[in-house]
Amino acid sequence: MTLERDNTYWAGLVNELRKLSAETSWVEFKHNNDDPEMVGEYLSALSNAAALEGKANAYLVWGVENDTHALLGTNFFPAKARKGGEELESWLLRMLSPRLHFRFVALEMDGKAVVLLEIPCAMGKPTQFAGKEWVRVGSNKKPLKEFAELERDLWRRFDRTPFEALLAAENLSPSDVLALLDYPAYFDLLKLPLPEDRAALLARLEQDVMLVRNAAGLWGVTNLGAVLFAKDLHRFRGLARKAVRVIVYEGKGRIKSVREQEGRKGYASGFEGLIDYVNALLPRNEVIGQALRREVPMYPPLAVRELIANALIHQDFSVTGAGPMVEVFSDRMEITNPGLPLVKTERFLDSPPRSRNEQLASFMRRVGICEERGSGVDKVVSETEYYQLPAPSFETPEGSTRAVLFAHMAYKDMDSRDRSRACYLHACLRYVQREPMTNASLRERFGIASENSSMVTRVIKEALADGLVKPFDEEQGRRHAKYLPYWA
Repeated sequence: MTLERDNTYWAGLVNELRKLSAETSWVEFKHNNDDPEMVGEYLSALSNAAALEGKANAYLVWGVENDTHALLGTNFFPAKARKGGEELESWLLRMLSPRLHFRFVALEMDGKAVVLLEIPCAMGKPTQFAGKEWVRVGSNKKPLKEFAELERDLWRRFDRTPFEALLAAENLSPSDVLALLDYPAYFDLLKLPLPEDRAALLARLEQDVMLVRNAAGLWGVTNLGAVLFAKDLHRFRGLARKAVRVIVYEGKGRIKSVREQEGRKGYASGFEGLIDYVNALLPRNEVIGQALRREVPMYPPLAVRELIANALIHQDFSVTGAGPMVEVFSDRMEITNPGLPLVKTERFLDSPPRSRNEQLASFMRRVGICEERGSGVDKVVSETEYYQLPAPSFETPEGSTRAVLFAHMAYKDMDSRDRSRACYLHACLRYVQREPMTNASLRERFGIASENSSMVTRVIKEALADGLVKPFDEEQGRRHAKYLPYWA
């Protein structure tokens, strides 16, 4: 993951790579060899080698002599190259797993054409090309499976290097770092005074692992620092897709969008602005009191806040090409993040907190954006009950996690799934509050009068039949029956 740079930077980088005494495991020089299969295998090998060496990126350079590193020039032009009838870059991207945000950079140096291929390090799992994993052994490209110790080392590095600790940008001057990050927001959120000198400011950011300093005294921005406090996530090429998208649709489907906005700020510095923006887009209902009319939001603001915070914190950053998304329809809003949850969706309400992004979750807790107590979904369910809304739904479509809040719906308009889901979540909420569900508590949840208790009795019977709840006591009578979630 790197910053968007100009040609002066790329030419300088090529010259720095040429100064290396010999080819390293994360750099390869070529003259004109542009065989697509070869390029794909090197993408895999160099990406995995960069992960082994702790490098943010690896590089394949055309137009440089292999032994002397002299500039030769190349007749390879990636923008014109094809594999079959497909553009080379598109074909390579399709053949890689997981997909990488690699880039080709075409340059002219001393009147000679040079091409640089920047390759991000592997994250979470080895990079494959055409289903096969490669690695660099010295200056040679080899199948990873032939080197069991290297493969074990690579997996160990994935296990001990979280996403947050990897570098989003490296080899930066202090002024470059401060131009990229909204550092005043960091101190504001932590309620700390802004240091008067730059050295103290950088030291504080380094202490919280937003920055790291290398042996040459230059700085790197960690993924944690960029994701939380980037002035513009799009300046970090590999993180651009992690910006939050907010889309408002006309009607109940995705056929026609009315408004679409993609965020740019880091999650911590931009969170309150994001929540304000989303709440301003949501429809409102007019309520007539004894003397005044007033508008109330259709969805509980606390529930919206908790679900968006959860989507940011619990997403799987190793899923490329996707990021958190908030979608607003006429009858519901959906909040989606990449990656499957670490606990079953039906146990969201009672499970202890677990996050795949521990440092991110910890910092968001420190500044009051989330709690890490596992009570977020409790609040969501409680708020929807208070607002007399249908129960939220938690789903896992196509490798992602989605929370759905529904607009107000009369009891008579709910189908059996809506009612059973509401019954189950109500039982869960009562259980974590150390109280069983009863016919009376469920009537209150639905806003049903006591003389219509038979309506709720039918809902409980359906939930029992679906295996969602169970009797508190198998010998209990009907008049004072109590119920628990099925897992209690």
